[in-house]
Amino acid sequence: MLEAAVIFVAGIYAGMINTIVGSGTLITFPTLLLFGYPALTANVSNNIGLVAGGVSGTYGYRHEARELKTTLVRLAPASILGAVTGSVLLLTLPDSSFDAIVPALIALALVMVVIGPAIQRRVAQRKLDRGADLDRVSPALFAGIFGLGVYGGYFGAAQGILLMGLLGILLSAGIQALNGLKNVLGTLVNAVAAVAFMVFAWDRIDWKIVALIGGGSLVGGVLGARIGRRLPPLVLRAIILTIGTLALVKIIWFD
Repeated sequence: MLEAAVIFVAGIYAGMINTIVGSGTLITFPTLLLFGYPALTANVSNNIGLVAGGVSGTYGYRHEARELKTTLVRLAPASILGAVTGSVLLLTLPDSSFDAIVPALIALALVMVVIGPAIQRRVAQRKLDRGADLDRVSPALFAGIFGLGVYGGYFGAAQGILLMGLLGILLSAGIQALNGLKNVLGTLVNAVAAVAFMVFAWDRIDWKIVALIGGGSLVGGVLGARIGRRLPPLVLRAIILTIGTLALVKIIWFD
């Protein structure tokens, strides 16, 4: 009962953090390892469970996401293809394959979150000068979303932070709208990967874990949307930087 309670609470926290920022996996995945679950089983079951939190968080951010509906339609195929690729890699490559690159990716994302507003303004001005669509999906953005889909399908820790960094650099929308878009794309990646796992790795799934994390993250996603949508842009950006830095420290020194 104690184990179940801890995993459920970890799911709540992960769902809340994923909706506001991202990196909830860094809460639930180590919790599962602490209780002795095999790494692949923990990763696969955790991924499936967190889909519920993504759905509730996305619903909570539905109005913000709707502002970028056209952009979402254009980017969704990249996330889907990336998620399929990443889930296949997870089932075929060693667990340590992404260990070296994850800290570098998170550090890069944090830098992009910091410098994003300045670059956004410059890019937007250049597009206005050329009479271009401010939120046109560039090849760089499409490729970046595909790459993060691969990462999300493989492991996904801090996927939300990476998405916010990339979207903040290459799109001109406000941070809350970008957060809504991030929630949809991140949930799409998790959902596609979850389907792939259920098809190709059914024996690796622990449905008790899925139920506990799924129930917890469903509640957490609702709470995260209520909190996140009320945060001023500067505060939200500060929270992203804080949690991202903590995630980076954890991965480098404590994993």
